[in-house]
Amino acid sequence: MNKKGHVLNAALLSVGLGVVLATPTTLSASAALDSAVMVIELSVPVVLGALFPDVDTAFGKHRKTLHNVFVLGVVAAFPVLFGNLQYVWIGVATHFLLDVVGSRRGIAFFYPLTSQEWGLPSGVTTSSKYADLVTVIVTGIELGVLGGIHFYVLPLDRTANALNAIPTSVVNALPV
Repeated sequence: MNKKGHVLNAALLSVGLGVVLATPTTLSASAALDSAVMVIELSVPVVLGALFPDVDTAFGKHRKTLHNVFVLGVVAAFPVLFGNLQYVWIGVATHFLLDVVGSRRGIAFFYPLTSQEWGLPSGVTTSSKYADLVTVIVTGIELGVLGGIHFYVLPLDRTANALNAIPTSVVNALPV
């Protein structure tokens, strides 16, 4: 997907997840304010995460150097080790998903172990007139999955607190 698609994806995710995580139970000014605050809180880390993998266009090999499971692991571990950037992993993970599902090329998910790129035949070229539509569809599916995880498996807004509750002795014992 192109940069415009990743920004669109991140903006829509920020709004959608802001509403999901604020979980308004009534239509009130207070509920709307809570949702707006959550959208603002999510927007910067999700957008940063959504754009970060494409930094490899300036160095390394695009869709390989920063488009792999190891980068996702580092970004997901960051809140555990440093206690911040809890939602950046969502931006990175959805960037990967958009490149795999939404574009024809895919990503080298296991780079540097292998340069093989993985993708689905469902995608479009980055210059396609349908790229924005595919982005919106993929984002809607992502929001549905993340909402399902949040409500039925593990609340996303509590995962950061749960990860931060890991004893420092365990965190310090991790090989860095």
